[in-house]
Amino acid sequence: MTAFQALDLPEVILVTPRRFGDARGYFSETYVKPLYAANGIVADFVQDNESLSALPGTVRGLHMQAPPFAQAKLVRVLSGAIFDVAVDVRKGSPTYGRWAGARLTAEGGEQLFVPQGFAHGFCTLAPDTRVAYKVDAFYDRASECGIIWNDPALAIDWRFTGETILSEKDQILPRLKDFDSPFVHSNG
Repeated sequence: MTAFQALDLPEVILVTPRRFGDARGYFSETYVKPLYAANGIVADFVQDNESLSALPGTVRGLHMQAPPFAQAKLVRVLSGAIFDVAVDVRKGSPTYGRWAGARLTAEGGEQLFVPQGFAHGFCTLAPDTRVAYKVDAFYDRASECGIIWNDPALAIDWRFTGETILSEKDQILPRLKDFDSPFVHSNG
């Protein structure tokens, strides 16, 4: 049976789909809308994305899109391994500025659900890591925003101690204290 586990931020959910294996390999249902919805993952996914990171220590993030193009994401690893992170950036949230993370591997098949209102990023832990993720809103360049991955106020433990590799865009993202979040926590 697929396992659903809320992390330190209860809206961020670690999913481990069941694998049915035999001598040939395995089969797994990686997304079943009614099952996921019954376990707190209510999103109408509209796009699938995939990235390849050749070297361990590649950091992608912390990214998000502003409303009305905000995205929830369901992230999984196709090859290799990552440490995947979500940061609550909803103004007024009791967990604002806190993060939750999980190790996702191709071998384990784990997935991380990152809801709207959370910045998302990951660090690759193995060579040639391929990451796939579903989003519930289309990409919109004008709505892109983010927070610097190594903001000392966040103190994220990326589970990687070597040299990190970032895009030019990710190197100049602001700190959380300088980020005017477009997200507001709803008390309902």
